[in-house]
Amino acid sequence: MKLHTLKYMFLSLCAATMFVACDDDDALEMVETSCTDGVMNGTETGVDCGGTSCQPCEDGGGDGDGGDGMMVTPPDFSGTYAQVDFMGRPGINTVLSIPDFKDPYNQAVPSTIAEFYQKDFENRLEGLHDVYAELLGLNPEDVNYQPNILGDILNGPDKDGFTDNPVSAELLTTILANDVLEVAPDLPTTYFNPGTGAPNYEGAIGLTGRTLQDDVIDVSLILLFGGGDGARFNGQEVEGVGTFPRLVSDGVAFTAQPTGTFPYLGAPE
Repeated sequence: MKLHTLKYMFLSLCAATMFVACDDDDALEMVETSCTDGVMNGTETGVDCGGTSCQPCEDGGGDGDGGDGMMVTPPDFSGTYAQVDFMGRPGINTVLSIPDFKDPYNQAVPSTIAEFYQKDFENRLEGLHDVYAELLGLNPEDVNYQPNILGDILNGPDKDGFTDNPVSAELLTTILANDVLEVAPDLPTTYFNPGTGAPNYEGAIGLTGRTLQDDVIDVSLILLFGGGDGARFNGQEVEGVGTFPRLVSDGVAFTAQPTGTFPYLGAPE
């Protein structure tokens, strides 16, 4: 999901539920726009009552007493809850899952998904390369996944990342099948920074977290289809073959600029 889409969703949610008002001391106060939503929120001390915006609650007491005779109703966590989706790395599940296992995958325990779904992801990745080979009139056995630009980031810096220390389809899909976003506390936070770029990617770093500026969809596509230079399937003309499909980008540019204050999302462009 692109940054501008997340931004619109967030702003719409905020506009629909609350606004922020400041008193003379610049203290922020969250004020509800409605005292009839059936939920204790904002400054309410009971459900749809009390606080600075709603009618006072009826006198109460016991464990639910808010301190001035106002009954506080605790949140209700009864019922059955279900996990419905993973989105640690946007685009991975979309590209590599198939209908037969998308729902079970999304409902699995994160610590087990790589074990159970890695091979499915690997087969899917190779299958996509077969499809593109056939579209180009090539032998599918000659157009397979090509070890990508992560190289020494995943396997260690002691060898050249691509030529001597490649990221195999098995290794990549093992990492991607475990659809959680890792954070490295002692390294710069980035989804992928190519460093000096091809061919050795000196100083490259990746999968240490995610910033608002990271184009995670393009990075994910590059890891899957970019090969050793990050541009294997980039819409280029190949003599004797034709035009390769452009698979290393979704074609959506990064436009919004994050701000330095919450909610850190720039104005729409």
